[in-house]
Amino acid sequence: MGTGQGEVNVMPTPTTREGYDKMKQDLAWMETVEMPRISKLIAEARAEGDLRENAEYHGQRENQAMLQAKINLLKSKIADAYIVERDTTKSDEVSFGATVTLFDIDAEIEEKYQFVGPGEEDYRGEIMKILVTSPLAQQLMNKKVGEVIDVDTPGGRIKYEIKAID
Repeated sequence: MGTGQGEVNVMPTPTTREGYDKMKQDLAWMETVEMPRISKLIAEARAEGDLRENAEYHGQRENQAMLQAKINLLKSKIADAYIVERDTTKSDEVSFGATVTLFDIDAEIEEKYQFVGPGEEDYRGEIMKILVTSPLAQQLMNKKVGEVIDVDTPGGRIKYEIKAID
């Protein structure tokens, strides 16, 4: 397997059974419910006549193209995913599925992150579920409680202390 021109070197992405099943469910919904709904709207708009000046037709064609792009992306995520069973034993190192409590030393605030696979990310709530492939997760992998690390973020470098790993 080379990395010649035009080839993409994709790393497999860990996910839980729940995350994998959610992606499959979302894909099925897009393909069996949303795409036929948009196709029907396109047919109805086409029946209205001159397509050159038919904003509804062009709008629905654009919606169809965006939905197809989402379907293609989700198919790619599913193809790249491999299922990892969550380890219920306590680990002393940051790993997939772990919930990590970080203390931002400069801002003096605690933040909690859980490192999850595609389809499970959720950026709301007390514990932010972020992709295990994200830059933050990758910089924290295999670190231990008590370690202080500088993490590069889009907003700049943040100094964190790892307070807990669950």
